[in-house]
Amino acid sequence: MRYKTNIGHIVYEFTDLKCLLAKASPLRSGDVLAGVAASSNEERIAAQMVLADVPLSQFLNEAIVPYETDEVTRLIIDTHDSAAFTTIQSFTVGNLRDWLLSDHADTISLQKLSRGLTPEMVAAVSKLMRNQDLILVAQKIEIITKFRNTIGLKGHLSTRLQPNHPTDSLKGIAASIVDGLMYGSGDAVIGINPATDSPKTASALLYLIDGLRLKFEIPIQSCILTHLTTSIDLIAKNTPVDLVFQSIAGTQKANESFGINLQLLTEGYEAGLSLKRGTVGNNLMYFETGQGSALSANAHFNIDQQTCEARAYGVARHYHPLLVNSVVGFIGPEYLYDGKQITRAGLEDHFCGKLLGLPMGMDICYTNHAEADQDDMDNLMTLLGVAGVNFIMGIPGSDDTMLNYQTTSFHDALYLRRVLGLKASPEFEAWFLKQGILDKSYNRLSNPALNLNYLFKELQ
Repeated sequence: MRYKTNIGHIVYEFTDLKCLLAKASPLRSGDVLAGVAASSNEERIAAQMVLADVPLSQFLNEAIVPYETDEVTRLIIDTHDSAAFTTIQSFTVGNLRDWLLSDHADTISLQKLSRGLTPEMVAAVSKLMRNQDLILVAQKIEIITKFRNTIGLKGHLSTRLQPNHPTDSLKGIAASIVDGLMYGSGDAVIGINPATDSPKTASALLYLIDGLRLKFEIPIQSCILTHLTTSIDLIAKNTPVDLVFQSIAGTQKANESFGINLQLLTEGYEAGLSLKRGTVGNNLMYFETGQGSALSANAHFNIDQQTCEARAYGVARHYHPLLVNSVVGFIGPEYLYDGKQITRAGLEDHFCGKLLGLPMGMDICYTNHAEADQDDMDNLMTLLGVAGVNFIMGIPGSDDTMLNYQTTSFHDALYLRRVLGLKASPEFEAWFLKQGILDKSYNRLSNPALNLNYLFKELQ
């Protein structure tokens, strides 16, 4: 179906819904690289005007990747909740924006609506919103998940303690874990990106963290961010796997470039459930995404990168994950050129994920060759804190020495908790207070009753 509008004496025409979505996107380098971006600000505004008048029902009738050839499209369409959609089925994209910003769209109604929305609908409405609109709507949404603690409650901010090491040194990783715990980090997960995909190394790291958890009765969960097939093999050997990780994308072809498909994701999910390691809940999948991943695999089918990203969230929500985060600036300036583009993408990703019912966190990051710096990350981190982000990363000194990129530190999480009056997950907070790591005024470091040197010795 073609879409067009007249602005003055100029006619703007868009060949199909996929083209319209791309042209309506805020400017970013990845869409320019893919050749799908608007050619001018005027064309972008024209596309947004046309998009605002598109009925939401059109997204159920016009697939941007064919149903017959893409299993992600099939998952999105086949699991769409038509009953939940009934309340907004007469809306256009513009109507949806107005409703989301109104007081009628409260926490409960947004939670009920999520399964009635498709990723393409959510991507479309985000293109009509200013940054403050994305923050306002996301802040109203509460997505709670549980494994050994409770993540996502309003008034709380969790962190992923990320103790990566360039050689997977157990002692080096142990030192970073101790460092993070002393700063109140780790309630979302202690999650390690291994330098290799060695099952032996992954197993050793899992036993390291599990020994710490059991020794000191810490309500945490661990995750080695290895390939899904490695996790499945470790589970078969009864290794203490808590969370099952996988990077995912928004098209079947892009997921195939990661060496996965939906059947394999289901196998990993069911394998994780079989261990029954959760104590307060059974959310155990951990997914990472990022704008530009489909384009980098030449698997984007001329779809703009933000819409591809939203489709990845359509995959994630099928598996009831504990954690989802966009690694927003990690892929590089070819996809998000500078701090402004990274900020916009981070707010979009958080908004779209939350609206689709996901427990969204964010790796607020940039690569050293991007036109961005730590001030940009401070700004985005603060905006996401106001928007109600479920978790952020915690890395020693903000500098990941294994992945070689810049993200957020243990200190950053303390700043965000203090300035916004946020707390860690309730179970984790109780443990910190019991250990004396934080005092009762909260978010202020105390003299920990837990001896750091003794803890480090236990971890060696």
